[in-house]
Amino acid sequence: MRVVKFDYPVNEIPYKEIGERKLKFYILEPESRKKDRTAILFFVGGSFGKGPRTPADFQHQAKYFSSKGIVSICVDYRTGHDEGFSPVQAICDVKSAVRWLRGNSDDLGVDPNKIVVCGSSAGGYIAVSSIMFEDVNDDSDNQSTNYIPNALVVFGAGMDGVDIMRRRYPELLERAMELSPLHNIKKCLPTTLWLCGTADELYEQNKNFVNLMINEGNDMTFVTYEGMEHGIPNYGSHQNKSYNDTTLIIDDFLKTIGFV
Repeated sequence: MRVVKFDYPVNEIPYKEIGERKLKFYILEPESRKKDRTAILFFVGGSFGKGPRTPADFQHQAKYFSSKGIVSICVDYRTGHDEGFSPVQAICDVKSAVRWLRGNSDDLGVDPNKIVVCGSSAGGYIAVSSIMFEDVNDDSDNQSTNYIPNALVVFGAGMDGVDIMRRRYPELLERAMELSPLHNIKKCLPTTLWLCGTADELYEQNKNFVNLMINEGNDMTFVTYEGMEHGIPNYGSHQNKSYNDTTLIIDDFLKTIGFV
């Protein structure tokens, strides 16, 4: 079992169990204990393989937003490190996380109408897919609880499910179209902030997807970073310029929609 190491104190709360696997929230609490606070759920990228990414990769953003009074949660979800993994499982985990948080919002001092999901790369794909694909669910979920967050933040995420399944999950090719946001354009997303570097190999796909979704009536803002590649929110890259810039832009976004 991988060890997830944080530099800051976190409260660990399981939100879902699959056999012996306990999926956890790693919560960075604001100093002041208030009611009806905004909550933000972070879903890290790099999760389709067995790479080094862990929920702690978003801990610096989580620490910043906790200092702003937001309940900030780095979410553990099923990844390529789990035996028999498929992205369908991860999509279900996003829904489970939002449902669990909304269902336990009183205990955590969270406003159930101020839940934000933030995903990077693969974490962005599963975040968007969890909202777009109504029929993808775990039977163990309380499906009467709304799984759609009230706001969404995405960093450079692949939206072409056909390409993803062809390259990584050929066993899912028959379902690839139904698991592809790019092939299921419709009005469905909450207010969304989308950030992407112009040197990201997914840049044109991201721009195209956002434009198509805006044309369908989705409220989306597309912010670009000239010359920057994939992984712009990663702490420690580019002398933290992109980390700092993107964190402040998310802060402004949350202020604009009244969540800070």
